[in-house]
Amino acid sequence: MTTASDTLLDGTHTVLTPEYVEFRFTLAGLYSRFLAWLVDGLIVAALTLVIMMALSVVMMAFPGFGSALLAVVFFLVEWGYSIFLETVWSGRTVGKRVLSLRVIQESGVRIGFYHAALRNLARPVDRLPLLYLVGGVTALVSGSHQRLGDLLAGTIVVRERRLKVPSALGTSGEEGLLADPLFVSRVKRLSTEERELVLSAALRREELRLEARLRLFSALGARLQDALAMEKPAHLSDEKWTLLVAAALLPSTGAKAVGPRARALA
Repeated sequence: MTTASDTLLDGTHTVLTPEYVEFRFTLAGLYSRFLAWLVDGLIVAALTLVIMMALSVVMMAFPGFGSALLAVVFFLVEWGYSIFLETVWSGRTVGKRVLSLRVIQESGVRIGFYHAALRNLARPVDRLPLLYLVGGVTALVSGSHQRLGDLLAGTIVVRERRLKVPSALGTSGEEGLLADPLFVSRVKRLSTEERELVLSAALRREELRLEARLRLFSALGARLQDALAMEKPAHLSDEKWTLLVAAALLPSTGAKAVGPRARALA
């Protein structure tokens, strides 16, 4: 769980949902981001060394072709490592995973290939003149600790906040709507945005004031009835209806904790 001192030290990024409910993310500080970059740098260096050793025979036999091939491979490893992992691993690389960091969009949702590629291809500029001086200065003066690549891609780096799955989501799935294949199949077809909103609301409902909580789940309840093309059972409140949808989104084995905006969405 992110502590209050971490929040004060690193700063926060606030996202306002269409239902006028605020979600706050703890921004990653420059020190933790540097450590994550250092871990990733060591991995990239090790991969490059292995590839160079594997291509050494080719370079000796065909010096010109070997040098060109090495340059291409180095580019693919140097930039492809971060782009690939951040795309398929929901904004994380090995270094970010070790330091519990994640890249997300400014809107609070997961990044895609476009965002990962743009923020990483801008690294040569961020590195100028050396040791990420441009990127570091940009991150210091920007409101959300964004280096140049983050500003271009519209991304931020946040600390992962581990939240316990509410007991209301810990149902066995053997009773009621959760045992209805039609309900579960329709829930699985919800869009990424709808999944994020449902799981975020379920995980952080205890943080909301009563008025905001009622307003949020009332809007979500109506939206989910339209999205699922199903009527909410009369005996269920809007909040309980939303929690059942959230429970259907979770793996059947159950997760112990989830990351920012719900690890299950990653």
